[in-house]
Amino acid sequence: MIRIRQWRAAMFVACVALMTVCGVARAQEIPIVTGEHWTKSSEEVKKAYLVGIANMLQVENAYFGANPPPDTQSFVPRMSRGLKGSTLDGAQMKVTDWYAKNPDKLQRPVLEIVWFEMVVPGLK
Repeated sequence: MIRIRQWRAAMFVACVALMTVCGVARAQEIPIVTGEHWTKSSEEVKKAYLVGIANMLQVENAYFGANPPPDTQSFVPRMSRGLKGSTLDGAQMKVTDWYAKNPDKLQRPVLEIVWFEMVVPGLK
């Protein structure tokens, strides 16, 4: 019963965050968020995007509970382990700093930066 409530609450928060960031849009209209979007976004929008990622991780972790899928079937267990101990502000700063140091790579997706600059090093 508690798990269902947690799952519903997490889904609600994820949906609200997604609607806040993207508005109501069809799937084909939702862009992959890149450095071009990131560098033009307000601090609140950046945080909302990162909260959406965190909520997605929480929803999948809650869904699988004690039986997470193997790393070969889902990136979520690895991402959760790699981001363990990270903070929202720290993640936002890391992404912002990366794009500031690499202005010629603004076409790279934000999620790619999170993966290679935070998750992979966090797994080592």
